[in-house]
Amino acid sequence: MNKFLLGTNWKMNKTTAEGLAYTKGLTAIIPKHPAFDFFIIPPYVQLWKQREAIDHAHSPLMLGAQNVHYEDAGQFTGEISPVQLKEIGINILEIGHCERRKYFNETDYTVNLKTLAALRHGFTPLVCIGDSMQEKEFGVSAETLAKSLKIALHGVSAEDAPKVWVAYEPYWAIGVEGIPAEPEVVAEIHTALRGVLVELYGERIGHTIPLLFGGSVNLDNAVPYAKCQDVDGLFIGRSAWQTDTFEAIMNALEAAGISGK
Repeated sequence: MNKFLLGTNWKMNKTTAEGLAYTKGLTAIIPKHPAFDFFIIPPYVQLWKQREAIDHAHSPLMLGAQNVHYEDAGQFTGEISPVQLKEIGINILEIGHCERRKYFNETDYTVNLKTLAALRHGFTPLVCIGDSMQEKEFGVSAETLAKSLKIALHGVSAEDAPKVWVAYEPYWAIGVEGIPAEPEVVAEIHTALRGVLVELYGERIGHTIPLLFGGSVNLDNAVPYAKCQDVDGLFIGRSAWQTDTFEAIMNALEAAGISGK
């Protein structure tokens, strides 16, 4: 049984000093919560320092980057290649976050290229997919997400598929003004996504790919989300940006018997 995944993307927040103080606190907390596997995704400028701090603490905390280019090198000003991130010792590459799609023209097709590049270089791709409020209201969320997932995983072999993580993050639930999703909606979507993975890779492999949920996760809704079938982890935003509130969520999940699936 895999451990339940808990992680957070800091987006464009925290200075290096703030980030290192956070990581120091989190690495002290992690041994008290062996039921979970943890990851953090800081801004690029912190990654070298974060890698050093995590290694110095001999912590199992996994480190991710918020984006990656699909080429190994080239004339792409402002981008960072998988080769450069490999040099740092990154574990996870977050790909296709809704803010990358909304503000920086990320598409399902570039997500696919980046997913293949991540696998080629031995990273864990954390593939983010989501639906808009309009798609939700028109009742086409399942179709929209199935399309995004199938394109993202196009060309990913059955051998490599278990190395991928998938995060469902409804666009309407992300950010300061996000509307938390009803657990019933999360359960329905995750069951549908599991069905797509089984369609692509068969029962055995399709059930080994972790499905995470993210979108206004907080202390009040973390347990109901985690109890949903086919939710294998939580991808948490602001509620995990302070170690005390993050640990409160850990404690609630443990009290509810969440450990892995």
